[in-house]
Amino acid sequence: MTDQPQLTPEMLVPRMGEYLIQKGLITLENLQRALDYQQEEVAQGKRPVLGEALVALNLIERSQLDQAVTEQIIQLRSALQAANRTLERRVEERTAELQNALARVSELSQLKSNFVSNISHELRTPLTHIKGYLELLVSESLGRISEEQRHALQVSQNSAGRLETLIEDLIMVSLASRGEMSVSLGDVDIHRVASLVVKSIAEKAEKRGVTLNTMIDNDVPPVHADSQKIAWVLNHLIDNGIKFTPSGGRVIVSVKREGDNLVVVSVTDTGIGIPTERQKDIFEPFHQLDGSSTRHYGGTGLGLSLVREIIEAHGSMIEVHSLEGRGSSFRFPLLAVVK
Repeated sequence: MTDQPQLTPEMLVPRMGEYLIQKGLITLENLQRALDYQQEEVAQGKRPVLGEALVALNLIERSQLDQAVTEQIIQLRSALQAANRTLERRVEERTAELQNALARVSELSQLKSNFVSNISHELRTPLTHIKGYLELLVSESLGRISEEQRHALQVSQNSAGRLETLIEDLIMVSLASRGEMSVSLGDVDIHRVASLVVKSIAEKAEKRGVTLNTMIDNDVPPVHADSQKIAWVLNHLIDNGIKFTPSGGRVIVSVKREGDNLVVVSVTDTGIGIPTERQKDIFEPFHQLDGSSTRHYGGTGLGLSLVREIIEAHGSMIEVHSLEGRGSSFRFPLLAVVK
């Protein structure tokens, strides 16, 4: 092991030679002599510091050297304290700026939430009038209509229904963003709920050429859940599976008991899948994997965000497993009612 040099105060002071010249304690020639002496000592295996070399050559007195080292250390300490104070002030300023920015983001988020909520509620009233008059026209309560007119009115009714669904989704999003997503928990026959949802959406799957299968255990117990919201979740997951699965593919709805206390619900499709690096984004509100103006698939990007909010309001979590080009699977557990 090589010998370590003994630590001295002078080692803590940079550019000692220049400082001594500035103080008038040595000349430039004195400094050069001391540096040459240092080199000679180093060649002999010694490690003298500059101050020691100056003292050894009688170019400066020991007391003068000690005084100069002390002055330098005091100056360095003062500079360090000033730098620390400056740094602390900058940290405080940046912290205040960050807090203000966060407060502004929170305020903007609240404004957005309030806007979405208000505009959604305002849209309900005119939409109710539109739906009512469409129903009167279709039922011929306001006079006879031709088949062409009936078809046009039915298309309008379908569009009004989609608009109503969008408004309800927006209202749920605004509630969730304010932490007001509520669930009415009770004993739910998950077998019945899943079967009814599948039955209601089977025609859409058939029109798209997608096979819709169920794998529901007959002995699956009731679950502790909000039946309407879980039905909404299932409807959206199945609808998504159908939408993103080409003709000839299939969507499988599975409800299985897992252990004594859990029932696991899953919706699996053989569709286009989700790129691995994008899977974390699909649950963000208003997010679409294809956000271009020419995107092939419709939707607002609200659905999966609401799915996650509803499942988490049940004290559970949703998992997604997907391979691009091979399909996706969404899975969540619910607490079984054990009697």
